[in-house]
Amino acid sequence: MNRLAPAEDADPDAPRRYHLPRHAHVVVYDERDRELITVYDCGAAQKPPSAQLLGNLVRVKADAETRHTPTGYTVSLREPAVLHRQGADHYVVEPR
Repeated sequence: MNRLAPAEDADPDAPRRYHLPRHAHVVVYDERDRELITVYDCGAAQKPPSAQLLGNLVRVKADAETRHTPTGYTVSLREPAVLHRQGADHYVVEPR
């Protein structure tokens, strides 16, 4: 189901990197051993998610607002970013 655009500079041997648009929303459901990370291109658009991943969002380095919810948290980006996979099941959001 992953429809995120891969980063152009992604090395095939390196961990995967995906572009996130400026107004992307990352919804993290953390009631499990591994979090369910759901990425939406825009929080205002009534569109299905661009990707769903199992893993842990360990850090957000990009300019974003984080809101906690009863089941996890939502990260609303304020700048274009890259979702970067670090090792097995760990993800970081970095500015582009």
